[in-house]
Amino acid sequence: MTNIKNGIKIIKKHLETMPPSPGIYKMIDGGGTALYVGKAKNLAKRVVNYTRPERLEYRIQAMISNVQKVEFITTNTEREALLLESNLIKKFEPRYNILLKDGKTYPFILIESEKDFPRVVKHRGARKAKGKYYGPFASAGAVNKAISDLQKAFLLRPCSDNYFNNRTRPCLEYQIKRCSAPCVDYISKEEYAVLVKQANDFMNGKSRAIQEELVQKMEEESKKFNYEKAAVYRDRIKALNQVQAKQTIGVTTLNDADIIGIAHEGGVACIQVFFYRGGQHYGNRSFFPKNTGGQTDSDILNAFLCQYYQDNNIPPKDIIISENIEDKEFLEEFFSDSTNYKVRITIPKSGDKKKLLDEATRNAKAALQQKLIGKTRQKDMLKKLAELFNMQSSPKRVEIYDNSHTFGQDQIGAMVVADEEGFNKKAYRRFNIRNKFMKGGDDYAMMEEVLTRRFKRLKMECPDKTAGIWPDLVLIDGGAGHLTTVTKVFDSLGLTDELTFVCISKGVDRNAGKEQFHMLGRDSFTLPTNDPAMYFLQVLRDEAHRFAIGSHRNKRAKSVTKSTFDEIPGIGPKRKKILLNHFGSAEDVKAATLEELEQASGIDKKIAEIIYNYFH
Repeated sequence: MTNIKNGIKIIKKHLETMPPSPGIYKMIDGGGTALYVGKAKNLAKRVVNYTRPERLEYRIQAMISNVQKVEFITTNTEREALLLESNLIKKFEPRYNILLKDGKTYPFILIESEKDFPRVVKHRGARKAKGKYYGPFASAGAVNKAISDLQKAFLLRPCSDNYFNNRTRPCLEYQIKRCSAPCVDYISKEEYAVLVKQANDFMNGKSRAIQEELVQKMEEESKKFNYEKAAVYRDRIKALNQVQAKQTIGVTTLNDADIIGIAHEGGVACIQVFFYRGGQHYGNRSFFPKNTGGQTDSDILNAFLCQYYQDNNIPPKDIIISENIEDKEFLEEFFSDSTNYKVRITIPKSGDKKKLLDEATRNAKAALQQKLIGKTRQKDMLKKLAELFNMQSSPKRVEIYDNSHTFGQDQIGAMVVADEEGFNKKAYRRFNIRNKFMKGGDDYAMMEEVLTRRFKRLKMECPDKTAGIWPDLVLIDGGAGHLTTVTKVFDSLGLTDELTFVCISKGVDRNAGKEQFHMLGRDSFTLPTNDPAMYFLQVLRDEAHRFAIGSHRNKRAKSVTKSTFDEIPGIGPKRKKILLNHFGSAEDVKAATLEELEQASGIDKKIAEIIYNYFH
């Protein structure tokens, strides 16, 4: 580690040209890697603090000892600096920044507007579609359940416009009482608009008024002896009651809020967010930021808020946290400017909000304990693999490879990654087999192509094997023949002596628990069926198998649709799209009668006969 005095000297030199204006600064090491990215209202005033080591934490002192260069970018405002800082942290992932690795946008419910018959759908990403957005929901499962409940209570359509415009009879959603079938004029535009308004009112917390209105209409229809209509209202009231029973929170002062609790132990932090919108609880989610060792809860929360409320995660009116944070006033102003309402960041000391915050904190502690237990187990298992495969130290990154195909068609290779945190799904890769001259189903040739492409590119793009993206251990689903293939690839790339690689086969009778392991310079061997390492290796291999099969099925589904139409004379991309939009799937086109084919827009009698004769 470079002397801290040298690091301070370098920082002071860069301070000579650093302006007292808003912007971001980057601390960079001798290899050109960003160690830390920070923002400042006054760059010179902020960076000068790094020249006073007696006031700094040990981790910051360690960072300064590695600094060889300081770069800065000025901005017009502190707001611009925050946005730039967030983008650069995501890009460079500096090891001294707290990193929110989740990186997801959460699903919303969108009730469309400016259509005769608006849809209710799940939405992620930028809010380009016109309508009312409700959320975020903690998971896709939660938003799908909410949409299902809304359909039962308000009978709104969820289907695409193409599907809607080409219906000639009601679909299953109508039959199971989840849609009012506007596609076939079972409801007028004006009546449907009432349903849309009620759904929006409900999502805005006006459920009591809606329920009273439905009860009144049910009684009116009953008095007129319109029992079928009365039954529709009865079913909607029942669905509404079920939704209310699940979502009510009993806090009259809470409308739109994120309740954010934190737990911090052993250098690992967990942040738990409870989502409340329109007085309803939309679920909760755990986050585990990286690089939190030596940081205070206040530092972690500050970094979390700066990073989380980007990428379409729009802040609610109330953000409730447990600790005061450095950028509280600035973030309130920033979030308020980004929305059309005032955003408040508060730290309740008592009352209902404090109770909810305590609950979020308890959930954070429970999730953190599970994470720490899982991390300990994962580390123990990786240590066992090191002992089993004669490695000098526990592997920090394990890559597992498998192939999948159907009788040699739609061949695909797959790579999954495991580390100390578990499976790293962001690092998964799939490989479409490119060799057109390969014999279909040649598993050895497929594996040779996959490994060659992977490690040839890795050598070219990242020659530094300590950078964290090189595997310490490579596992291949295969036997002794695969070991020969893998050795051939690694010999050609000069990696045979630098990587530990093992092939795993299922044994003679193909039963799980009797796997054989094949390594260079060692006879094939097995493990006792009750060995924890055996179970761990099965989990790793099975995840690679699952990912390979899933990738293959997706590819096969696309190729089936493609080949079905591409072999029909006179059917190009335009007519293919027309048929799929009209019928919904290739199977429905195949099952269509000649008359039904002629009803599709752009399909005349001659083309309809060609399609019909092709399938029949």
